[in-house]
Amino acid sequence: MSKNRVAHSAAVLLILLASLGQAESEGQDRSQPVQYRQEPAPLTLALIRGNLYEVRGGSGANGGAYIRDQSVLVIDAKMTEDSARALVEKIAELTTAPISWLVLTHSDGDHVNGLPGFPRGVPLVAHRNAKRDMDAAFEDDAFKDGLNWMILMMDTGVLPIVLKPKDNEEKRVEIHHFGPAHTDSDLVVFFPEEKVAFVGDLLFFERDPLIHLHKNGTFRGLVAALKGLLALDAEIYLSGHSGPAGKEDVKTLLAGLEEKQAKIESLIAQNKSLEDVKAAFGVPAEPSAVSGRPRRPGLVEIIYRELTEKKPGR
Repeated sequence: MSKNRVAHSAAVLLILLASLGQAESEGQDRSQPVQYRQEPAPLTLALIRGNLYEVRGGSGANGGAYIRDQSVLVIDAKMTEDSARALVEKIAELTTAPISWLVLTHSDGDHVNGLPGFPRGVPLVAHRNAKRDMDAAFEDDAFKDGLNWMILMMDTGVLPIVLKPKDNEEKRVEIHHFGPAHTDSDLVVFFPEEKVAFVGDLLFFERDPLIHLHKNGTFRGLVAALKGLLALDAEIYLSGHSGPAGKEDVKTLLAGLEEKQAKIESLIAQNKSLEDVKAAFGVPAEPSAVSGRPRRPGLVEIIYRELTEKKPGR
């Protein structure tokens, strides 16, 4: 791999899908947060392009499914076993091919807690930090039984995978890691021919992005990840909690974040305090904790503390 690629901290996993023929946003709490306790919408597969579908509805985040003649690649595992089983059933309505790979975009519960609803032994692709988070969260839980961690993304590098062909033609998928952003395990699943990227929780619209400091997410990393998304030859971006987006949507989001950062930098240069900066953005005073959990700073505070190299609580 070139030094330039290493410098950009982008890891790419190339999977030749000709070989595919083997048999909660706030964290890792498996109990359903309040926002998921209402009856979820029915789970559906929405055709995006070619054989690519977006998984919508059910409990938890949106995901994806790439259905080929003799293999299926699934992106993210839903929030509950029931929703995961509903997804498996929906896929079975379209093909008799087995689910040959399951890619986890990161470790948040609304993307991974449905894993027990998938067939045992399905090979999992995830960043090694996602495995770390899940191992820590479910150390004494039967939840981990049957998990088949086949490939763990490295921080940098290219890992080409060539297995025994099963489908009639080779098909490439790129799995990118642009560094810590929403979490330190974010993966982007890019389909070059279809020009579609599944981006997990790297995109939020009409609200501030979420950055999980407890999972080593960073604002600077999020900005870098958005630039990485724009560098892909993608036309459609599919995320966990927003509708399909185009390149202009990502550009607008990035510009807004950079504008917010510039304003905070200006206020810091004027020796404004964190409280002053929050007031300038109309951020209300926050309680020290919510539902017994430690307070998690909002985006303005995260940017301020990164720019001033201060940690929460200092």
